[in-house]
Formats: sequence, structure tokens, C-alpha cells
Amino acid sequence: MPDRIRLLLVDDQILSRGVLRSGLEREQDLEVVAELNRADDVVAAAKRHRANVALLDTAGPGYDSINVTTNLRTSMPECRVVMLTTYGRPVHLRRGLEAGAKGFALKGSPAPQLADAVRRVHRGLRVVDANLAAETLQYADTPLNEGETDTLRAAREGGSVALMAQKLAVSERLVRTRLWSAIGKTGARTRADAILIAERNGWLLD
Repeated sequence: MPDRIRLLLVDDQILSRGVLRSGLEREQDLEVVAELNRADDVVAAAKRHRANVALLDTAGPGYDSINVTTNLRTSMPECRVVMLTTYGRPVHLRRGLEAGAKGFALKGSPAPQLADAVRRVHRGLRVVDANLAAETLQYADTPLNEGETDTLRAAREGGSVALMAQKLAVSERLVRTRLWSAIGKTGARTRADAILIAERNGWLLD
């Protein structure tokens, strides 16, 4: 039998990792060599365990998954990244691919489907789950920058400008500036309208 594909699982939820491991290790050509609950340990672990493919939960704690993917591509390009996500967001998918991810898959995908994606990525192909791609196409690309997006999310939860500034750890003046900018970019008249428009277009997805 040829050498098995060595997998690194990165997910902060132990139950989710267990389900992934159980499903993938039923495939004779796949082997889970390590599990992590934080993304900031990925590069060192990939080198230590000579991983071929890293399955990286995009919502896990630690360093930003985009930065981790970039670092892994730079430090160990032979270990390819498959990002696991629960939603389709155009800007995140594009940034992930630009950072060097070779695949995007929905968390909860059937194990045989995920195993097939791993094999194709290991061969050097680029793979994006069909359901994820379809979901991504529902949303227009966001005109909002990161600060404006975070501010609209905070505004969605209610509260005064002072409370939002405290939550975001920025000045009240910056909160007001971001709100006015977001209102202008969304073509809204009010803060509430801007939030509604952004939500409809999927721009406030985490």
C-alpha cells in the first residue's frame, strides 16, 4: 500500500475533532497524525508530524486562519491547507485562496466527501465544496472594510456610541466616523438601514 496521507486536524471543539478523526480514519489511505485546539500551533505541529494536509477550522481560536495559512505556505509548502467553514462569505473565501489554501469544505460534510477533497488537494488540485460555492454566490462582495464591519456588528447589538467604543476598544469619534462611512457605502439613510442592508447581503457574517 502507498504511504498514507498524513493529516493535521485543527479545531477548538474536541467533539468536532473526534467526529472528523473517526470519519477520516475509516479511509485506509488517510492517517490523522495530530490534533490541535489552537491555530497558532499549526506550523510547528505540521513540521513535527510531517503533515501532508492540514484541516483548519476557520472559526477556531489563536492566530487568524488566513495568517496561519500564509505562514504554513511559506514555512512548509508541502503541507496543503483545507479550510473548514460553516458558511460562504466571498471575501473570506477569496482571502483564503489568496493566502494559499488549496481547499474549502463545509464543516459537517460527509466523511467520504471530505476524504475525497483531501486526496485531491494532496495531489495539488484546488477544491471548493459545491454547496459552499453556491452559498457564496448568494452574497455580493462587501464594500465595507474590517473596522466598519465590526462597528456595524456592534451597532446591531444595540447600545450607545460610548458603549460601542468601549466594546471595540476605540474612540467614540472613530465609531461615529465608521458608522457614517458604513451608511454611505451601503446607500442607507440611517444606522438601522445600514445594518439591515449589510445583513441581507451577508456582509456581517463572522
